Amino acid sequence: MGVYSLLFVPSVLYQAMALAAALHFQTRRRRRFVASSFQPPVSVLKPVRGLDPNTSEAFLSQIRQNYPSFEVLFGVSDPEDPAVCEIQRLQAQFPATDIRLVVESAAAANAKVGILIALARQARYPIWVVNDADIRVHQNYLAEVTAPLSDTSIGVVTCAYRAWANSPATNWEALGIATDFMPSVFVAQMIGVRDFALGATLAFRAEDLQAAGGFQSIADYLADDYQLARQIATLGKRTVLSECVVETSLDEGTWSGVWNHQLRWGRTIRTSKGPGYLGLPITHAGVWLLIAVCAHAWVAAALLVFIRLASAWQSATALANRNARRLFWLAPVWDLYAFCVWSASYMGNRVRWRHRTLRVGPGGRLIE
Repeated sequence: MGVYSLLFVPSVLYQAMALAAALHFQTRRRRRFVASSFQPPVSVLKPVRGLDPNTSEAFLSQIRQNYPSFEVLFGVSDPEDPAVCEIQRLQAQFPATDIRLVVESAAAANAKVGILIALARQARYPIWVVNDADIRVHQNYLAEVTAPLSDTSIGVVTCAYRAWANSPATNWEALGIATDFMPSVFVAQMIGVRDFALGATLAFRAEDLQAAGGFQSIADYLADDYQLARQIATLGKRTVLSECVVETSLDEGTWSGVWNHQLRWGRTIRTSKGPGYLGLPITHAGVWLLIAVCAHAWVAAALLVFIRLASAWQSATALANRNARRLFWLAPVWDLYAFCVWSASYMGNRVRWRHRTLRVGPGGRLIE
């Protein structure tokens, strides 16, 4: 049994790293925020498509910022988009805030990036902050995410996020985000990965992006957040994870919607990361726990249960995600589900995204 137990060492070590990384992130978050003297003017670029029940609150949170000088540019591709009326209402409600609506989109396989290209033409300030339409932030958000850019070796600042759900299916996905995906982000930061980034927040210098090819260089990729950080990393700069945690809401309310969402992520990451994606099952401790039980390797099974649950609990705690803390004991079951997604990601290159069926080609490029 001793030899068999060696099979489980990589998964145990990864979960131990995830636990340590989540603890470190929580320690950073406990520090009292002190506003930096580095507060350059900021252009917030928000590509928008449609409305959901949380969009209005997310828009409002972006406008109510304790920051000296910023503009918020909302971009839509369709003048009849339901979000237009909400943006115009905010313009009337906050006349002293520079809120602009841009109805334009450049030709791009990734429609979101097409809107970003149009917004970039209108942006006036040297620091750009891009986040998804449904991202809700606190009042010191801009101050926190721009402060690290005072260090010229830093190219991108990104944020962890907690997801709120409105159905059993989205609660399940939110659990996976908190106890599987976010721990991988914490580990990436801890071991010094330079080119990770999340669409929840991308803060960077406009001149760095232009030097790396602009938004046009990522227009044909589905994982635009990862590709943006990767392009800026070619300048010799790195990504850092802010202590700021933002919030998002999950709108894929059905089980099939969650599966399609996870499969899209899986196929996108597989084609973007290449051979490195083959090693992902090491992170699925629940799979190795099942193998250990079947092999009667009880010591390994007990260790896997303990370290996996500790990692899940700590990650949910670091994110202040109450639902994930309530359901953390299901993390090993999530691992079995995630392993199925990983397996299915190798069974084709087609993904469903915004009512379109696309094929993800080599390197993560989109093909209609």
